[in-house]
Amino acid sequence: MKSSLVILYHREPYDEVVENGQIRYLRKKSPNGILPTLKSFFADVNQGTWIAWKQVTAKQRTNFVERVSVEDEGNYRVFRIPLSAEQVKQFYHITSKEAFWPILHSFPYHFTSETSEWENFREINRLFAEAACEEAADDALIWVHDYNLWLAPYYIRQKKPNARIAFFHHTPFPSVDIFNILPWREEIVDSLLCCDLVGFHIPRYAENFVSVVRSLRPVDIVEKQKVSGHLTTVGIALAEPEVTTKLRYKNQTVRVDAFPVGTNPKNILEVLHSPEAQERIVEFKESLHDRKLIFAAGRVDYVKGNQEKLEAFGRLLDRRPDLHGKINFIMTCVQPAPGMRVYKTAQSQIEQLVGRINGRYAKLDWTPIVLYTQPIPLLDLFCFYKVADICWTTPLRDGLNLVAKEYIVAHEGQNGVLILSEFVGAAIELPQAILTNPYSVKRMDEAIEKALIMCPEEQKERMAKMYHTVTTYDVKYWADRLLDYFGKLTHETVEERV
Repeated sequence: MKSSLVILYHREPYDEVVENGQIRYLRKKSPNGILPTLKSFFADVNQGTWIAWKQVTAKQRTNFVERVSVEDEGNYRVFRIPLSAEQVKQFYHITSKEAFWPILHSFPYHFTSETSEWENFREINRLFAEAACEEAADDALIWVHDYNLWLAPYYIRQKKPNARIAFFHHTPFPSVDIFNILPWREEIVDSLLCCDLVGFHIPRYAENFVSVVRSLRPVDIVEKQKVSGHLTTVGIALAEPEVTTKLRYKNQTVRVDAFPVGTNPKNILEVLHSPEAQERIVEFKESLHDRKLIFAAGRVDYVKGNQEKLEAFGRLLDRRPDLHGKINFIMTCVQPAPGMRVYKTAQSQIEQLVGRINGRYAKLDWTPIVLYTQPIPLLDLFCFYKVADICWTTPLRDGLNLVAKEYIVAHEGQNGVLILSEFVGAAIELPQAILTNPYSVKRMDEAIEKALIMCPEEQKERMAKMYHTVTTYDVKYWADRLLDYFGKLTHETVEERV
């Protein structure tokens, strides 16, 4: 049976376990992140397909099974594209992370294209497109996710000229002068112009995309609209008052829209209200001995602002001896996967900074910084959110940042302080946070000082407004809006092409 919804995403949507010599594909234990949200779109279809890549050895390829089913999730199947370790290295670790990632996050001095195997990237995108066309019914919606699959829409359109194709960017999209550094810019843009819908988190990224397209191709602007709703914030770095919503190129109408992904408040609160979580919260509070807790969650990456946060915390301890022994900074900074050579320097810098600060200020009964370099269990993460007096979320650039939203939900609008970078997409939705410029030493120092002295009344006023935002524009709102949008991509899109 052909699928009415086909989702292309690089990660597999299941846990693969071996029991009694048999491979089983199970529902993921961790319900957090974008995967459960995307899987929820299959709820309203008779048959769906999720397409991902799977790294295999030459021996495994011999008896490789392309299609598998996830136990207890019966209305979709997973089509796996087998890739060798070398293909994965070239596609993901090098081209995606050494060429695309720095450009998308506006760090051109980290960019290199000399090591990229562009033909390998093309081939893998072609494989994804062929799998999508093989699985899709004639009237299916084919939904492509993120920059790893930039070329897939072009190959899909060649095989299925009447397909409905949507694309969503989970990262920032840079300004035209940054994006156009990419030597493959025309090929990427031509592929995205094959889509019926190209989506982004916030209006600024959508407008950046339109500027790129206009610089490279003679497109017509069909429709522009004023930004409305909870994205109307002005006066900060990523604000955008007006957004292009429809382009025309050759015989293709391309809709452009911004809809930031929400978090799942119900799931977060269910975890936090469980007896196990309540016990952990008590344990965490007792271990703090009434010290204030600053918490930061992320991973090793030069765009995440980890070094800037640590340097700011070091300056805080330097100028505020009165805080010694009265404050803790817990940072989760998960190490990169093996083979991610681009992050080795960033990891070394983080570990050296933590060692230097702890070495200078630690006492027998107090270590200022606790650094986690391995993933922590989801329950512990949510409990850290709940216990933390301050959540310090200041990437130099980030597409959205769900950590900020998860922290707000954990506090249920009652207390807590969120320090948020102006350069993350979520800042547009959450102007009540303490917004700061992580590139500025002065602004970072002012932000942490303000957070430390904020009175309970002001905390509650700010958090209550942000709690209303994140619980109103949650992941269900995002899904419902997209489903409604997809419903409009009917045969009208086909008619517009002829």
